[in-house]
Amino acid sequence: MGWWRLDADTLAGSRFALSPLAETVAALKTLHRGGGAHPGERRWLDAALPRYRERLAADPVTAALVRAALGPRWNATFLTPTPGAEQHRADGALFARELAEVRATPPAVARADLAETLGTAPPPLLERDDLAGRAADLLAWVWAETVEPTWARRRRVIEADVLARTARLGAGGWADALSGLRPGMGWLGGDRLGIGLRDAGPQPMDLTGVHLLFVPVTPQQSWLCWDVPPVDGRRRAAPGRRYAVVYPCSGVLAEDDRPPVPQALAALLGPGRAELLALLEAPKTTSQLVALTGLPLGSVGRHLRILRESGLALRRRAGRSVLYHRTPAGQVLLEAGTGRGERY
Repeated sequence: MGWWRLDADTLAGSRFALSPLAETVAALKTLHRGGGAHPGERRWLDAALPRYRERLAADPVTAALVRAALGPRWNATFLTPTPGAEQHRADGALFARELAEVRATPPAVARADLAETLGTAPPPLLERDDLAGRAADLLAWVWAETVEPTWARRRRVIEADVLARTARLGAGGWADALSGLRPGMGWLGGDRLGIGLRDAGPQPMDLTGVHLLFVPVTPQQSWLCWDVPPVDGRRRAAPGRRYAVVYPCSGVLAEDDRPPVPQALAALLGPGRAELLALLEAPKTTSQLVALTGLPLGSVGRHLRILRESGLALRRRAGRSVLYHRTPAGQVLLEAGTGRGERY
C-alpha cells in the first residue's frame, strides 16, 4: 500500500475545501464511466449521458482525449490540478480560476501527461497543440450543462459532509476524520497515512511542510493530486507544495434518494419539523441540518427545540459538537406517517 509521511505542522495546517472544478471533474469521470453508484446518480446520468455522448460523437478528438486522460490507474495531471486556497471567491469565479489553470497547460506538457497516463505515446489523433484548450472546453460544458443547474444542492451536501468530518476531527482526531475517506485510506500509525494506491511503491511521499487539502465531491469518485508545475513548456518539475485528496461525500449525507417527507406527517408537524425528523436517522449537528435543508439557522433551532420538547428528538454532546437524533417515539411517528408502519 502506498503511504504519505505527514508531519504535525502539515496536519495542523490541513483543512477541508470546496472546489467547483473537482466536482466537475468527478461528474466527467462519472459520465465517462457511464454507470451510477446509486439511484440518484443513475437518474442524473439518464438526463446527462445522452447529451454528453452526443457532444463527443461530434468531436472525435475530444472523445479520444477523454479516453486517454482518464486512465484506469491515473488521471492526466493537467486535467486534475490541485485546488487552490481562494475559497473567498464566488463559486462561478472560483471555477473560472481553476479552469484557467487547465487551459494554460503547455501543449508538450499535456501530451507528456497523456503518455504517462497511457503508459505509451498518445495516438496520432492527439499529436496536436490544442489538447488543454479542448479539455477546458469540455469541462466548461460539463459544468454549465450538468453541474451548475444543481450546484446549490450539491454545495449543501458538500458543506454537510465537511461539517460531519470536522465534528469527527474534534471528537476523535485526524485518524477518525480520515477513516474511510477514500478506498484504502487510513492512519497507519506514527506519521504514516495510507493512501490506498497498491502500485505506489514502498517509498513514501514526504509531505513535510506542504499545504494539504481534503476536497469532497458528490459523485462517487476519488483521486489524489499534487502540484507539479511545468518548468520549460515541455516537462514538469518535482512535486510542489500543494497536495489534495478528492473524496466522495459520505453516503448518509450525500444521499439524494430518501423518500419525500410523508404528507400526513408534514401536515401534523409542519413541513420544516417533519423534514428535520426524517433527517435524524443518523445523529446530526444543527449546522449539518442547515446545510442539508437550506433552512435558516434560527428556524432549524426552533424546530429542533419543539421536537425535543415533544419527545421526538434528543440531543447529546460528542466532543465539541451537539448532535440531535430521533427518539423511538419519533421513529414510530415517522413510520406511521408513511401509512405502512415500515421503517422510513
